[in-house]
Amino acid sequence: MRTNPRIINTLVRWGLNAQAYFTVAILVVIIGIIFFKGFPQVNFGFILSFPQDMGRHGGIFPAIVGTIQLALLSILLATPLGVGTAIFLTEYTRESAFTKLIRFGVESLAGIPSILYGLFGFIFFVIKLRMGWSLLAGVLTLTIMILPTIIRTSEEAIRAVPRQLRIVSYSLSASKWETIKKVVLPAAMPGILTGIMLSIGRAVGETAAIIFTMGSSLRLPLSLMESGRTMAVHFYILAREGISMEKAYGTAVVLVLSILFINIIAYYIMNKTIARYS
Repeated sequence: MRTNPRIINTLVRWGLNAQAYFTVAILVVIIGIIFFKGFPQVNFGFILSFPQDMGRHGGIFPAIVGTIQLALLSILLATPLGVGTAIFLTEYTRESAFTKLIRFGVESLAGIPSILYGLFGFIFFVIKLRMGWSLLAGVLTLTIMILPTIIRTSEEAIRAVPRQLRIVSYSLSASKWETIKKVVLPAAMPGILTGIMLSIGRAVGETAAIIFTMGSSLRLPLSLMESGRTMAVHFYILAREGISMEKAYGTAVVLVLSILFINIIAYYIMNKTIARYS
């Protein structure tokens, strides 16, 4: 007996809707708990003041500055490297054992746990290169961490650009680099920005690798060779050591709002880019 296709379609639609609503519900519950417990702690004094008594009192201003410095410098280093590697793999090489080896290495790097990146950064940057626990060691380690994400997303975005656009550009006497710069990259920009946005989110929320390389100093990092603390690390230490759960939840609220603000800005830039080159 053949089941009615309409019944199957209805059941599948309900099932998919239930999964989507369940996912959104989990997100709402998590954010709701964080805001319920942490929002009373958030004010201008909490954001603009320095922590006192190991974080039991005061604010998180050094952690906010450290987070911005770490994420911004990491993205500035990883973006040209990642996009450049993607351009090389898609536009300047043919499929071969060499390109397969590069992709295998990138995919392997993407699957390595962050704690191993932290251990590598601690051994190589902190000890071997004698950088110590510093902002520079954290930036270099985080750059290596987010590089695979940018490479893979950029490569897929560039591959999705129709080949006909390249052919038309060549027919108009454009060089290969002019075609890449003026045709391929603008068309692939939404996908590239998506990878960068995901990388920023990981950079802002990373904890394990940062503790091993950047350290957890409560001071304001004024140079690349000074130690510091990000909001994610500050939240972890406050909660893990039982210093102050109220301050930990307050830090989590600021962290969530920061990621939300970054996503809004990234989507705005993405939509502007799409509208410009449509």
